[in-house]
Amino acid sequence: MDLMKVLTDSQVKSELPAINVGDTVRVHVLIKEGTRERVQVFEGTVIARKHGGINETITVRRVSYGVGVEKIFPLHSPHVSKIETVRKGKVRRAKLYYLRYRLGKAARVKQDI
Repeated sequence: MDLMKVLTDSQVKSELPAINVGDTVRVHVLIKEGTRERVQVFEGTVIARKHGGINETITVRRVSYGVGVEKIFPLHSPHVSKIETVRKGKVRRAKLYYLRYRLGKAARVKQDI
């Protein structure tokens, strides 16, 4: 067997929800501040999904106080405690980088029923 596969199989999370590009998700991230730990929620639209296996990441974008904020989350990281799908998006692209240049209503993604 492949040694890399054996080592990473124990680290891969099995209970991940179905996340696609265009979905609005709520990512619960474990934040360490000194000796304290807390869970911070980041809600936004998934604009990219990259790599595979243990290296799989999603890029989530939201607009906060008029400034676009993008964060890249490794799906199998122990710091990502939970990912919830708020709404499904209907898109025809694998990467939604064009949303970076849209403002207001033009930056919306249609909802998939």
